[in-house]
Amino acid sequence: MHLDKPDFQATSSPRARRNFKLAFKLALWLVLLLWVVLIVDNLFGLHLARFGLRPKHIEGLVGVFTAPLLHSGPEHLFSNTLPLIISLTTLLYLYPRAAMRVLPIIWIGSGLLAWIIGRPSLHFGASGLVYGLLSYVFIAGILRLDMRSVAVSIMVWFLYGSMIWGLVPIRPNMSWELHLGGAILGVALAIVFRRWDITPVKRYSWEDDDSVPDWFPLAEEPRQDSSTEVSPEETSIPGIALNDDHADK
Repeated sequence: MHLDKPDFQATSSPRARRNFKLAFKLALWLVLLLWVVLIVDNLFGLHLARFGLRPKHIEGLVGVFTAPLLHSGPEHLFSNTLPLIISLTTLLYLYPRAAMRVLPIIWIGSGLLAWIIGRPSLHFGASGLVYGLLSYVFIAGILRLDMRSVAVSIMVWFLYGSMIWGLVPIRPNMSWELHLGGAILGVALAIVFRRWDITPVKRYSWEDDDSVPDWFPLAEEPRQDSSTEVSPEETSIPGIALNDDHADK
């Protein structure tokens, strides 16, 4: 198996660093919004959880849009905070074009699937979104087969591989339906958008020589002769920037 080596400038340039900071800030703003909703709810006793998802009830469809914003308490939201920051930052930074479609589809789609298959109780929490984003990041990295994406996939599995148990109904107060809906969509979207956000790799004329084996390492800098001219196709594109055990109440 051959892993493409990413262009150094695509990962370490000032523009790439700015894009990563932007992705991180956007993820923080979303998490901050969730905390503001929770604090306001607790301070004023609004009982916003009633706007969660109610499967198989027409009036419960409002939860498709609102459920990810609602949590039962600080402990519930805290369990989603770090994985949401990591997954959303990674999505926005590594897959900026796909992110504009992946994020709303998972947000709404995980709720719709849970509405269809869910138990007749109240479901809420950002876990469906988290499962969807992490599934997308993990599968997309494997499909792309470049070193940076694969490294992120390995990190995600190492940190959150145990989340797979959240896909089965082993806890009565856990919305495994939201988890499953998000995970299914994350995997499906990673396959659909597998050719999006591909980072071009620097290629030199000698790399097209059939006499050079696939395992031969790419050169960091071209030699100063005509045989190592940078290809006219050389480009660079920017990248930009969990578990929920209480989502069923």
